[in-house]
Amino acid sequence: MDLKKLAGVWALFFGATAWAGEPFVVKDIRVEGIQRTEAGTVFSYLPLKVGDTVTDERATAALHALFSTGFFKDVQLLADQGVLVVRVQERPTIASVELNGIKDFPKPQLLDNLKLVGLAEGRIFDKAMLEKSEQELTRQYIARGKYAVAVTTSVTELERNRVAVKLDVTEGDPSKIRQINFVGNTHYRDKTLLGEMKLTTPGMFTWLTNNDQYSKPKLEADMEAIRSLYLNSGYMDFSIDSTQVSISADKKDIYITLNITEGEPYTVSELKMAVAKGEFSDEELRGMIDIRPGQTFSRQALTEASDKIREELGDKGYAFANISAIPDIDKDTHQVAFTFMVDPMQRAYVRRINVTGNDKTKDEVVRREFRQMEGGWFSTSKIKKSKQRLDRLGFFGATNVETQAVSGSSDQLDLNLSVEEKPTGNFQIGAGFSNGEGITLLAGVTQSNLFGTGNSLSTQINT
Repeated sequence: MDLKKLAGVWALFFGATAWAGEPFVVKDIRVEGIQRTEAGTVFSYLPLKVGDTVTDERATAALHALFSTGFFKDVQLLADQGVLVVRVQERPTIASVELNGIKDFPKPQLLDNLKLVGLAEGRIFDKAMLEKSEQELTRQYIARGKYAVAVTTSVTELERNRVAVKLDVTEGDPSKIRQINFVGNTHYRDKTLLGEMKLTTPGMFTWLTNNDQYSKPKLEADMEAIRSLYLNSGYMDFSIDSTQVSISADKKDIYITLNITEGEPYTVSELKMAVAKGEFSDEELRGMIDIRPGQTFSRQALTEASDKIREELGDKGYAFANISAIPDIDKDTHQVAFTFMVDPMQRAYVRRINVTGNDKTKDEVVRREFRQMEGGWFSTSKIKKSKQRLDRLGFFGATNVETQAVSGSSDQLDLNLSVEEKPTGNFQIGAGFSNGEGITLLAGVTQSNLFGTGNSLSTQINT
């Protein structure tokens, strides 16, 4: 059979042209070399069909399309008396993935993470994906402060074009934080800022907390704690400009530096209320919050003020109220005025209360503790009181109330109450001895939620 080779390798990798012969019209297409891949799959990706004319450009595009699938490690196009022959060599599939040396993580968690980068049983294998897997494993350990981690991989070829992948991990000892430095702080001393952080240098109890081991999530949480300290002390312009995390050559010691800009403290110059509806006066709304002109700005106080207004409006039935505090900052005088934009929205009533999780306790036992009634105006205080009453029953380990808007209605909502049952029974048994009565046995049973009715029963037997 006289085969005329169009391209043995793809031009993108080797710089050769994809077509070295005269154009021809495709009379038929034949696929060779497939084992797992269906011929139809090849046809679906091949941008050539019977009747097309094969040219340099179209051959290059065809090779590009087939290589881009990731299914093949080699693709050739050949001509056989008008028949376009697509000869492929499939990449192997992964028969198994083995992880060794893992102690710090649950293996299923790491296998799930590797699956996200393409390394999993049944997937098509390629070396680039294996390198990504090594990087992902290393990243997971570095995030926990184990910079000395080493990952080695091996690939064993199996029959039927399959491979077994093994990753051996040497976790190494965790790197320890030796020093935390601050640059740019004048208002707060290093000691105060360090007191806001969980990360620390090795100490008496760090073997228990592991807070002397660096992790990026912990550092981010500590940075937010420092940011809150400044923002709650008036420093509106505070910023953490950069962080440097360096490690010693032996990968045992970590040094952290935070570069900060404190700025100047701001005071509150004025408070205004802008109400979308006329039900509430400025004086009434101001009475709901504790912020006053002349006070030092505090982000926490501002958040609490918005929450307080929202709670007060919610107690009057305005379940969907929108509250936002708009600042007007004067950087020259270091003062800030706030306008509270208050939109109560539509007053809403409770259409339905849905109870879930009470597998043992009867619905009526739960509902009789609820102060918020179906058909009544929504009230945050009644809902809070209802939750407190349920918690005091002692039947539930957890209670949670969520609001859900009713589709197509602006003045109705549903309350979804979820509870988590906990054991309410108690059994006691004991024994004793006396000269007069000899051996005595004692047994007692107490049930505080008998058959889910909320009634209690206690019985005791002496023999």
